[in-house]
Amino acid sequence: MTRRELFEHRQKRRSIMIAATSTILVLVAVIVFVPMTPGWEKVQKSFFNGAVLAKTFPRLIEAFKLNIMIFLWSAPLIAILGLLVALARDAKSPALFPLRILSTAFTDVFRGVPVILTVYLIGFGIPGLGLPRPWNSPYIWGSLALILTYSAYVAEIFRAGIDSVHPSQRSAALSLGLSERQVMRDVVLPQAVRNVVPSQMNMLIALQKDVSLLSFIGPVEIFRQAGVFKSLLANFTPYVGAAIIFLVVTIPATRYADYLLARQSRERS
Repeated sequence: MTRRELFEHRQKRRSIMIAATSTILVLVAVIVFVPMTPGWEKVQKSFFNGAVLAKTFPRLIEAFKLNIMIFLWSAPLIAILGLLVALARDAKSPALFPLRILSTAFTDVFRGVPVILTVYLIGFGIPGLGLPRPWNSPYIWGSLALILTYSAYVAEIFRAGIDSVHPSQRSAALSLGLSERQVMRDVVLPQAVRNVVPSQMNMLIALQKDVSLLSFIGPVEIFRQAGVFKSLLANFTPYVGAAIIFLVVTIPATRYADYLLARQSRERS
């Protein structure tokens, strides 16, 4: 090993030791000092009750299946609609100018309104029209609220990916005789989609969590089920159980998104 490599190795080992020591000290402080606080016994009984967790956890997992179902049918529609909106905003033809205006208004409106407010307006407003079953279902209109909101954010991410492709590549493709549609389909989009995969992964993680917002308009998913147990048992431990389930799902996805970002950074450097 060269002197530089030896120095970098020592610095890396020193950093790992410092990080490990500080982490252990923090954990020890939490374990020692938190139980010494005056209200710890009440908090432990209300939030970390093992018997309540064991009793409610299976039903929480069962309710979480509904979260997964809503996520699975919403995510593909969000990707498709977001890509269409991004393509509309990138349209160059003067004849498509009204489409650009509509797509811009779409992203401005649904990025500007809070998700929970969109869920309320669509989830209660459209069924209020007196539609017959199943078209008055909160599952349908709650999912639509999430699809519209997240499509606006996804569209902007796709648009950033499209803009990240250097204009010279478009010019080169046009000079070879490709049409604008072919350039977008065969040259720009493959690179743009690859560039935004890590960012879109983060949006998927956020979507998985925001599915719980639909509980405010009726669906009995994990958050609402935890609320039912909290009322029945007068204990907040079911909320902790729901949080554990979300963490088990989202932490691996978050680490994978970080891995994709790091790999993308290495490839660019």
